[in-house]
Amino acid sequence: TLLSAWHAEDSLHAWPIAWVSLDPDDNDPTRFWTYVLAALNTLHPGIGETPMALMYASSSPPIEDVLTSLLNTLLQLPTETILVLDDYHLIEVQFIHDALIYFVEHLPPNMHLVIASRADPLLPLARLRARGALTELRADNLRFTSEETTAFLTEVMGLPLSAEEVAALESHAEGWIAGLHLA
Repeated sequence: TLLSAWHAEDSLHAWPIAWVSLDPDDNDPTRFWTYVLAALNTLHPGIGETPMALMYASSSPPIEDVLTSLLNTLLQLPTETILVLDDYHLIEVQFIHDALIYFVEHLPPNMHLVIASRADPLLPLARLRARGALTELRADNLRFTSEETTAFLTEVMGLPLSAEEVAALESHAEGWIAGLHLA
């Protein structure tokens, strides 16, 4: 929801965003990378032609060759571009994780990757943190604080609740706005 809201608000005046919503069927490497290439192709027509041709070639070159072709094309883009991989936690195939590591480690400066996941992706997060190449938003960043919970329940929802009632709801919903709204 946060990414969708950010995309809707930001897409009018910022970088183009290619969005891939993943599901369990996307654990096939060819399907995964076809969707990534197709999403990027919607923003930059023709960008995926050579990598796609390589991927579907009868000789099936290593995925690094396909990704190198894509990365070289991305490097030439005139604008910053964002690729969102939504629900990445559904990807379980190590081959895809390994290919994504290669992709991330060679990402040109004009390309940004956003991974939305309910679990840490199998990427070298510590190394990316150390390089300053990773920004993380975790559950604690998304939960309401006590003050935000109070403001939401009393000001937005118009509920005349005591401090104890607000604390009980916050504890029960663990700070998640959807739970607070339902309560």
